[in-house]
Amino acid sequence: MNKIKIGIPRSILYYYYGELWTNFLKKINCEVIISPTTNREIMEKGNKIANDEMCLSMKNLLGHVFYLEDKCDYLLIPRIDNYGVDNQTCTNFLAMYDIIKNLFQTPVLNYNIDVVHKDTEEKGFIYIGIQLGCTKKQALEAYDQAKKQTEEQKQIQIKQNLQKLKSKKNKLLIVGHPYNLYDDLIGKPILDYLKKLDVELIYSDLFYHQMTSKLSKQLSCELYWKFNKENIGSIPVVENKVDGVVFLSVFPCGPDSLVNELVIRKIKLPCLNLIMDDLDSMAGFETRLESFVDVIQERKRKHEQKNNLIPTYGKL
Repeated sequence: MNKIKIGIPRSILYYYYGELWTNFLKKINCEVIISPTTNREIMEKGNKIANDEMCLSMKNLLGHVFYLEDKCDYLLIPRIDNYGVDNQTCTNFLAMYDIIKNLFQTPVLNYNIDVVHKDTEEKGFIYIGIQLGCTKKQALEAYDQAKKQTEEQKQIQIKQNLQKLKSKKNKLLIVGHPYNLYDDLIGKPILDYLKKLDVELIYSDLFYHQMTSKLSKQLSCELYWKFNKENIGSIPVVENKVDGVVFLSVFPCGPDSLVNELVIRKIKLPCLNLIMDDLDSMAGFETRLESFVDVIQERKRKHEQKNNLIPTYGKL
């Protein structure tokens, strides 16, 4: 008997749940098909399908779904509203299920996360497990095993990220959503170029989220977007350990445009705010990145020079 093929677009939610989904689906004997890393063909296809007002990340998602259209039995697209009253998501996380269901022919496998109404992640995984032929017990066991496996890998990544704070290189905190930071066409060229400039990169998504969510209150007590709180909450953790902050977002992301501007006005570290939209050329970004690294190097040199000054006193 052929396995059920589940298609996972390598965009947005994949960067939060991809490993958990994959581990879970394999444990219940499904075949997982993940779209390839983003290329220009995928992005251009998404641009053609998308509404002009959609952010670059949503256009990217639609391109990945288009790639999977004739390659799987189901698309896995959950509907995520909130993780609690003060932990809301961007409206795209709630709307993407309906958008994709109405734009594409492949059946959509979905579940809800709406903690306010008691729809939890665990319930969601049990629900899709049952839809795919499992018993409730089998689905729960598969979820528990997949969750443990995924959390162990996440712990390793967080420890590696924190370890980089001990580096002697110039260190930059990169603040952004993982679906932008690690996408091959959106954020990865920026990260790769910074690495060429011999800078150590620390990523805002690779911290203990319970801690960073609380620390975000030092910058704003009124934010209710879960992922933005976790991102900016990484700044108080490292503000005395890094040399600067790079904010990376896409146009026209509403939450990021508001939150990043608010934070930049409050922190004392050197900041660079990059908004990705036109992906045709890196030339403009390279100039800004080089200049920013020069600034932090000079600032660091002057700080060290000041600290190394030895006071001299004349004779009485």
